[in-house]
This record gives sequence, structure tokens and C-alpha cells, in this order.
Amino acid sequence: MSTANPAPAKLRVATVSLAGCFGCHMSFLDIDERLFELIEHIQFDRSPLTDIKTVGLCDIGLIEGGLCNAENVEVLRAFRANCRVLVAVGACAITGGLPALRNHLDVGDMLQAVYGTVPDDPELPLPLNKVHPIHEVVRIDHSLPGCPPSADAFWHLLQDLIAGREPAHGLIRYD
Repeated sequence: MSTANPAPAKLRVATVSLAGCFGCHMSFLDIDERLFELIEHIQFDRSPLTDIKTVGLCDIGLIEGGLCNAENVEVLRAFRANCRVLVAVGACAITGGLPALRNHLDVGDMLQAVYGTVPDDPELPLPLNKVHPIHEVVRIDHSLPGCPPSADAFWHLLQDLIAGREPAHGLIRYD
């Protein structure tokens, strides 16, 4: 009979990208070899790292990108429903970012200018009139600003959440 304590359960972490450039995910991967230390404490669910397309119940959800179409809103709501802690990652998730530059223009006029016609295919997600930050649709627990946030910012945020601490804000910069 073993008297050793069982290893603590790993936290489930999922990541999603909405309307953005995937730069936040690339920055997350810049934590490089620290991924091996991280994987001792977490298990990835939906993420480009796993290629899992659906999300299960997760402890931590990291979401980048703003909301520019109805599909983004649907994905966000489903993701929020499955994540105990939701972190808005990067300028697009927090403020709408670069995609929100179109907010002062008419969507129909822009589609007409780009495609020569307004696309009318039921397979295409319905565009929203404006790009929205995610907090306008769901409750977020934390935000990690930057465009993109640095790898160190990801690392420290996850270290705090894994340890059950409130994320330190001193590492978060807005430059």
C-alpha cells in the first residue's frame, strides 16, 4: 500500500481565437521551453496546440480576438459557458483592436467595395455592424493586455492562476 499522495489534478486550459490575427497565440508559444514545465500543471483542451475543435469543461479559458460576426458571438458564449475562469487576451479581445477600426464605416459599403457585391451565402457568418470587445457580450474574469501580450505576461498569468492567486497586475503593460 502506497502512502504517497497522489499527484494533484491538472488544470484544463483551452484557447480560442475570434476576429484577430493569432498573434496572441504565437506570443503564448514564445514561452518556449517553459511549456514543458507548464504541461506538468495543465492539460490543454481546445487549442491550436491540440487541434481539438470542441471545448469541454475547463478551468481556464484564454480567448483572443474581437467579435465581428454572429459566429464569433456563438463561439464566445459557448466558450464562456465551459470555462470557470475566462481571460480576455490581447487588444482585440479587450477593446476590439485593429478589427474595430472598421466601426466608423458601413459594413455593407465595405463588403461592396471589397467584393463588388455584398456576399449572400447562408454558409457565411452574418457580419455584425460593429466589432465588439468580448466583455460587451460575456463576463470576463481577467484581461491580459497587449498586442500581443508578451510571453512572460502569459507565463506569469498562468503561474498565478495555477497557484490559485489573483493575477499580479504589475507585469501587464499597455505599450
